[in-house]
Amino acid sequence: MKSYLIFGSSILAALVGVTLYSALYTVNEVEQVVITQFGKPVGEPIREAGIQLKMPFVQQVNFIDKRVLEWEGTPSDMPTKDKLYISVSLYARWQVTDPLQYFLRLGDERSAQSRLDDIFGSETRNAVATHELIEIIRTTKDRQPLRDSSLTEAEKEQNIGSLVPISMGRLVVEQDIFNAAAKKVKVFGIELMDIRFKRINYNESVRPKIYERMISERRQIAERFLSEGKGEAARIQGNRERDLDKIQSEAYRAVTEIRGKADAKAAAIYASAYNKNDQAVAFYAFTRSLQALELALSQNTTLVLSTDSELFQYLQHTQASEPNPKN
Repeated sequence: MKSYLIFGSSILAALVGVTLYSALYTVNEVEQVVITQFGKPVGEPIREAGIQLKMPFVQQVNFIDKRVLEWEGTPSDMPTKDKLYISVSLYARWQVTDPLQYFLRLGDERSAQSRLDDIFGSETRNAVATHELIEIIRTTKDRQPLRDSSLTEAEKEQNIGSLVPISMGRLVVEQDIFNAAAKKVKVFGIELMDIRFKRINYNESVRPKIYERMISERRQIAERFLSEGKGEAARIQGNRERDLDKIQSEAYRAVTEIRGKADAKAAAIYASAYNKNDQAVAFYAFTRSLQALELALSQNTTLVLSTDSELFQYLQHTQASEPNPKN
C-alpha cells in the first residue's frame, strides 16, 4: 500500500512539474512576448523581463525581438530621371514597437524582412526615378571644388573641373525614402529608425561606356600636358642653341682678337729685331726669300725669273741636286 502511495506521489509531482514547466516562462531583456491561445493572441504583449505565467498546454509563447534590427537590400537596377540606369543597394535599421500588430500582420522576422524588401525597394525606385543622378550621389549644394591650377583661361571658361549645381542632394533623397517607407511599415507595428544608400553604381551595360568617356577625358588632359611639355622642351632647346651660338661667336671673336694682338706683337718684335742695322735688314730679306723659294719650289718645278731679281741672284750660283733613283 505504501508503494502505491509513493508511486502516486511521484506521478503527481511529475504532473505538477510538467504543469509548472508549461505555465512558467522567462522573458529576457531583448525580447517581448505575445501570448496566443489556439492561434489567437490573448491579453496584452509582455515587454518586461522576468519570469511570467501562462495557462499551461493551452497558451503558447511567441517571442519577438525588441532590439534595433538591420535590413540589407540586394543591389537593384533602376533608371534615374535623366535616363541613366544605375545599380542601387540600401541598408536600413528598424524596430518592432507594436508586437501585437507585428504578430498579426507579419508573424515572424522572416516575413518582416520579405515585406521590408518590397516596401523599401518600391520607395527607392520612386525616389530615384524622380531625381537626376547628380542629386543622388552629391550631398552638399554649395560645395566648391579644388580646381587644377594648371588650367588655362579657355579651359576655365569651358567649366572644366567645375561641379554641376544641385538643388537637394543625396541626404534629401534619403529623407524622402525614409518618410514614405516609415508610413507604410508603421501599420505593421514597425518603426523605421534609419535608411541610407549603401552603394550607387552604374549599370553593367552602361559602365564600359562611362569608363571609356572618363578615359577619353583624362586622355585629352594628358595630351594637353604632353603638348605643353613639348612646347616647353622646344623653347628650352631653342634657348640652348641660341646661347651656344652666342658663346661660340663670342669665343671666336675673343680668339680672333687674341691672334690679332699676337700677330701684331710678333710683327713688332720682328721689326725691332731686323731694323737694328743694315746687316739685319739684309739677313731678314735673305731668310724671307728662302722661305718664299721653299714654298714655291718642288721637284720638276720650272721657274722663270728675271736676271735682275733677287731670287735669281741667290740661285745663279747653286746647282740642282741629282734626283735619287730610288725615290
